[in-house]
Parts: sequence; C-alpha cells; structure tokens
Amino acid sequence: MTASLISFEEALALGELTDHEEIGGVVERAWQVRRENFGDSTDMCSLVNAKSGGCAEDCGFCAQSRYAEADTPMHAMMEPEQILEHAKAAEAAGAHRFCMVTQGQGLSKRDFEKILAGAKLVAEGTNLKRCASIGHMSAERARKLREAGIQRVHHNVESARSYYPEVSTTVRYEGRLRTIDAVKEAGLETCVGGILNLGESPRQRVEMAFELAELKPTSVPINLLNPREGTKFGERPLMDAWEVVKWVAIFRLIIPGALFRLCGGRVENLGDLQPLAVKAGLNGVMMGNFLTTLGAEPEDDRAMFEELGLNVARQPDSDRFRLWEVAGTAHADAHLLGSNVQYIECGVPINNGALHVVAKAGLRALTTWIESGKVPPKAPRIDVASGPSPQIQRNADGIALGGIRTPPVDAPVAALSGAPGPNPSVICLLLGSTNPISPERLAELYPSRAVYQQRYDRAADAAIKAGFVLPEDRAALLAFAEPSTIPG
Repeated sequence: MTASLISFEEALALGELTDHEEIGGVVERAWQVRRENFGDSTDMCSLVNAKSGGCAEDCGFCAQSRYAEADTPMHAMMEPEQILEHAKAAEAAGAHRFCMVTQGQGLSKRDFEKILAGAKLVAEGTNLKRCASIGHMSAERARKLREAGIQRVHHNVESARSYYPEVSTTVRYEGRLRTIDAVKEAGLETCVGGILNLGESPRQRVEMAFELAELKPTSVPINLLNPREGTKFGERPLMDAWEVVKWVAIFRLIIPGALFRLCGGRVENLGDLQPLAVKAGLNGVMMGNFLTTLGAEPEDDRAMFEELGLNVARQPDSDRFRLWEVAGTAHADAHLLGSNVQYIECGVPINNGALHVVAKAGLRALTTWIESGKVPPKAPRIDVASGPSPQIQRNADGIALGGIRTPPVDAPVAALSGAPGPNPSVICLLLGSTNPISPERLAELYPSRAVYQQRYDRAADAAIKAGFVLPEDRAALLAFAEPSTIPG
C-alpha cells in the first residue's frame, strides 16, 4: 500500500487548522490524491443488521450494549433468505457492496452457519461484493467465510490504542488485532476503521490514522459519533462539520491507498457539508440505514458523488470482478441486427463496430476464470472528464479515448460512437452511430492504403496480445478493414 504522504508532525499541524479556506486547501490536496489512486470509481456499500441488540460488551458508543440504557431494535439472527432479500434491495438502490453485520464479539455455531448460508445466497442471487462484520473470529472461521463467498471482513479498532481503554473494557484492543490477522491469514480483504469524537485528542486521532496505516487495510470506514441517550458518550456534542471534513482529508493523506467511506453519523454531523467530505477523499458511503439509526436516501448519495464527476456505476476490478469498456461501441450494433439493419432509420448509419469480437473473448475469459481460476486481463477505462455532467473524452475525429481498443477505432475510416444519430426514437438511443471521416482527413491520416492496412493490422495484433480478441478471430477482425475508402 502507498506510504503516508505526510509525517506525524505535519498531520498534527493540519489538525490545528480552523480557517475554512486553509481547510479547503487540504481538501483539494486530498481530492487530488484520491483521483490519482482511484480515478472516478466509487465503492458504495449497504448493510443489514442481521442480529441486533443485547450485546454483552460495554463499548461506550453503542446503543446495542446491555450496559446502555438506550432504546434499540432487538431481534435474533436473520434467516439466510431474509439476508438475501435485504441484499437484493441494496443492489436495487445502487450499492456495490453488501455487509452482513451482527452484534457482539462472536457468534454461536448455529448463527455462524446462518451467516455462511446467507453469504452463499447473496453470491448466487446478486452481483454484489460481499462483506461480513461478526466480531472476533479464528483463522478457521475466516476461511469458512471465504469459502462461502465473503470477500472482505470488517473489524474496527474504534480508536487510538492509547485512548481505547475509554471506549471498551470488555473487548481488548489486542483481540481486535488478532482478528484482523486471522482475516489476512485466510486471504480475505480487511475493512478496519474507527469512530471520531469519542473524546480523543487531536494527537490521538493522528495516532489512530497511523496505526491504521500500519495495518494496511483494504478499506477504512470512518464513523462519526451520533450520541445516543443512555450510552457512555451520549452527552457529547456533535462534531463541527468543518472539523469532520478536515480530519477526513488528513486521514486520506496518511492512508492514500485505502478505500475510504463515511458511515454512521455522517448525516447528523455533516449536514450540507457532506459533498465537501466526499471531496476530502472518500470512495463511497454507507448507503441506506445504519445499525440503529437512519441514513440518507440512496438517490441523494448517488447524486452527491455524480456531481463531483465520480461514477457510481463503475466499480474497481477485484479478484472476482472485471470491467471491460470498449471504445467506439454501443448497446447494440449492425452486426447484432444483421439483415434487420435495413428496417432501422436513425438519421445516420448505426454503429458498425467490432464489439462482438471483444464480447466473444470476454465470454471465453469468464468461462476460463470459473473453470481454472485464470484471471482475465484488466482493461483500461474509457477517459471521462470530471464535472457535474461527466462527458466521454474524444479525439479530433470524435472517437472515445481510453478503453479497450480495436482496429476500427485505432485505424479509423469512420467515427464509431455509442452516441445516437438525430432520430429521437428509443431504439436509436441504443444503436449508436457510424460517421464517415472526410476524404481530406483520411488523406492526412494515411499517406497510402498500405499505411492504413499496416496500422489496422498492428491494432488487431495489439488487441489479441492484450487478451481482448481471440487469436482465432484475427481473420474476422481483419475483414472489417476498409482500404478502399482511403484516397488514392
């Protein structure tokens, strides 16, 4: 993981800032780090409180603790089918990831089996990435989670080691570290964070950030205390929103390579400053409701990221996911429609690209991945300009930049695009367009037909070498070449 970009002393100095303009400068720096490491991708999460209330531990922030005199929902472990229903609802709301959460520091064998069964159902019934947060566990249990389809385990340290005795006396800090080690031993990703505003000092916040950096977590969830009456910290005031933004940015600079998300307390503590907190370095938020409190509307969360030019549809590649974006393609094209093209009138010729050749390679790669474990190649993403309305970046000929490249876009005689022609019909919105390049421009691009053919052949071989076209489809791809369109 990328090393910290600031020292401990520098972090302390940033923590003393109170001027909003100066904090804004730290936010801009954190935003640049976030974009350099993750581009415009996001990682939106949702959870289900699969077992709630009556926890035997004394964590001072938690309303589920039996030591707390707080109203909180109580229910036994959900059945696997109930977990699946919550996962489907999360997916429909736009979540990328789903976490099964239970109270307490360990599960009975019976409850653990229900988590395993629920994980398998979610893996089979949705496209969500899967996490679990079930307290302390052994390496053996962590391996069983992985076998059931869990990819990441959440287990917070909650606060700095030096302040932790104020947070809990029944759950040892060292025990938390042992669980994190067991998760890593099982080959699972780790999600490790904490809670701000439990009474810790600014120095202890910096301590926690550097202690987290030492653990090298995949993901860092940041919670903000939402004081609940009847808990140890129930009388604490909410955190100042600008303070929250500042500390999110500082944590991002200390742990630049981890996925960051804001979770509990963000609505209450940040209010209208939530978008600025996103810019301070977040990859996502916990969507929907939390364990014992309500959250924001999922559509509002998505809009908050999209307005900063971040793509809530794109997901980063992982050990179980690949995203291939093919430049110059549409949802459907002339190859798919075949002879039915004659019945379509969209104002311009519909897309006539080579998507089907890449799709065939993709299906082969997916089958091989399932059968042998050989991972498909990662593909570059199409270039998208950031801003309130993100737009695909295009070259001088109107062809998308980035993404998987095929000869018709790297040795073009027409601008292939997913953008439709002037006909506003619904079907034309799906079929893209093929706009011929002028003879004058073709003459600039290709001094001769031989030069065109050479460029086209090289592009075909590059796509095959990268794994995005099958070697046996080279001839089919070369058949798309149109040397006769080149002047002379």
